[in-house]
Amino acid sequence: MEAETAHQRTDLTQLNLAVEQIRESIGHIIVGQKDTIDFLIAGILADGHLLLEGVPGVAKTLSAKLIAKSIDAVFSRIQFTPDLMPSDVLGTSVFDPRTASFEYRKGPVFGNIILIDEINRAPAKTQSALFEVMEERQITVDGHTYPMDEPFMVLATQNPVEHEGTYRLPEAQLDRFLFKIEIKYPTLEEEIIILSRQHQHKLEDELKDIKAVLSIDQIKTCRALIKALHVEPKLIEYAAKIVHETRNNKSLYLGASPRASLALINGAKAIAAMQGRDFVTPEDIIKVAAPVLAHRIMLSPDKEMEGLTPADIVAQIIQKIEIPR
Repeated sequence: MEAETAHQRTDLTQLNLAVEQIRESIGHIIVGQKDTIDFLIAGILADGHLLLEGVPGVAKTLSAKLIAKSIDAVFSRIQFTPDLMPSDVLGTSVFDPRTASFEYRKGPVFGNIILIDEINRAPAKTQSALFEVMEERQITVDGHTYPMDEPFMVLATQNPVEHEGTYRLPEAQLDRFLFKIEIKYPTLEEEIIILSRQHQHKLEDELKDIKAVLSIDQIKTCRALIKALHVEPKLIEYAAKIVHETRNNKSLYLGASPRASLALINGAKAIAAMQGRDFVTPEDIIKVAAPVLAHRIMLSPDKEMEGLTPADIVAQIIQKIEIPR
């Protein structure tokens, strides 16, 4: 503990105050789902894209909108449908007869926080249009490159059980999401609270009360603080071992990429900072392991037949590798 205390050099007071304000304001609307809210906040702080997965009616879109509303930035929403074209997302060049030249009209992807609802409903051609912008924060149209304004992040939702009219996300696109956050059903007690609030018409009033907590400059400052967090070499090795094990696990057909190793460390840094620490612990890495890795790995057919999930295999890998102390 003395060694850890000696590393505390970064003042995280303002960051922690902002995190608590976001938690409190969203907690008035979203009942339960504490891990979901924390991972959403961590994703913003770690400068990553987020994929929210859950059945209809569990507040995927509402959660994303509330997070976006907590930030004083340009918000844009795109509803993905099977007939959506890449130009509907990125924009297109339009001929201007007055100047006898083509003028580029920016699409809805130009913003700071982009909510993509039902991302798996668009065909592969449209999904692939997001590859460049998600990784390089820019788009190229007609030979011209247009950079995104910072901060830039994609919040996407998808339904895991409905398959009619949906398209599976390419592995290369899934790999670009920092976390996949699974939103589960509320407990009986939580659902009673939800019904009571709706019956008393409190939800509409509380939605109006959501105020922006973080400005764009504050987000940039928070991200710089998080990048400066201390990570022991043995924890970097621990994260690398977890990811490396996914590539040599007999239960997996596809392991995680080096991008997953970076996501493990960056996600763990954000979780540590949210808890007021400027150093990462093994527990931080373990906490983000499933949201970081589960969507990046593929089960072998026999394990899939057994009913196992990628999160189960991640848990097995965590149990297998010795935790550094």
